[in-house]
Amino acid sequence: MSRGFVKEDDQEEVPIVPPRADLPEGTINYVTQFGMDQLLAEKELLISERDDLPMTNETEKRISTNYINAKLQLLNNRIATAKIVDLSMQPQDEVRFGALVSLKIGNDNKIQKYQIVGVDEADIAKGKISFISPIAKLLTDKHVGDTALLKLATEDRTFEVMAIVYP
Repeated sequence: MSRGFVKEDDQEEVPIVPPRADLPEGTINYVTQFGMDQLLAEKELLISERDDLPMTNETEKRISTNYINAKLQLLNNRIATAKIVDLSMQPQDEVRFGALVSLKIGNDNKIQKYQIVGVDEADIAKGKISFISPIAKLLTDKHVGDTALLKLATEDRTFEVMAIVYP
C-alpha cells in the first residue's frame, strides 16, 4: 500500500531499548547463582510493571507494553543462555569465575576486593567486575602471592593477589 493511504496518527514509534551489558558473540554467559537470581527478579519486576500499566491512554499503554516486551525479550535471552557456575566446584586456591579477590594494587598498601562475576551482575561500585574485563582476564589462574601486570597507556599497574575466597 502506498504511504499516501496511511494516516499519520496510525504510526507508532518503535521503542528504542538500550542493550544489555556487552557479551561478545560466542562467549558463554557465565553467571553466579546470585546473578541468576537478580535476572529472574528483574524479569518478575518487568512482568509486574507491564501488567500494572495504567489504562489512561490506549496508545501510550501499547507503546509502554511494547517497550517492556522488548526489554523482556533481551532479558529472556540472557536467562536462556545463562550457565550458572557452582562456586564450590572452583579451585579454591586459584582465581576463577566467582572468586572474591583481595588485591594490593601498585604501591598502595590499601587492600581492594573485587569479585569476578557475569556481565549482567558486574557493578564496579559494588566491587564486582565482569569475567570478560581486562583485569579479570589478567587475574584468572593466579594464586595467592602471584602478581599480574596491566600495561596502560601511561603506566604499568601491578596487581598482587593477597587472598582468594569463593563466597
